[in-house]
Amino acid sequence: MRISKDQIPAKISVPGAVARVAPDFGDATGFGKMGGEYFSLGAGTDIAPLLKGLEDDACQAPHWGYMLSGEVVVTYTDGKVETCKGGDLFHWPAGHSVRVVKDAEVILFSPLREHTRVLDHMLSAMEG
Repeated sequence: MRISKDQIPAKISVPGAVARVAPDFGDATGFGKMGGEYFSLGAGTDIAPLLKGLEDDACQAPHWGYMLSGEVVVTYTDGKVETCKGGDLFHWPAGHSVRVVKDAEVILFSPLREHTRVLDHMLSAMEG
């Protein structure tokens, strides 16, 4: 799920301050500690090969985040595909892969236990 900044409803809008809130933006119930992550990703990066061997050959950690810049294509195990671009707020549920179209700077918030498992798997795949 992605939404551009201008599509997020303004909860408060007064001179000098706007607070935008995207309600019902994913559910973090049942997850423990969250990690704050900053990714710099070069165009052409495709993590799909590094996810082979995980459940459904996909990242099984949900993410909430903001695209500072760039463009990525997110492919979900249910076949849905969406493009996130700079300025988008997003929630990527578990069961996805990412391919970078344009150099990207991305801020993620992810359940630490689940995403550490995925990142460790990817590091192992790069070593092998």
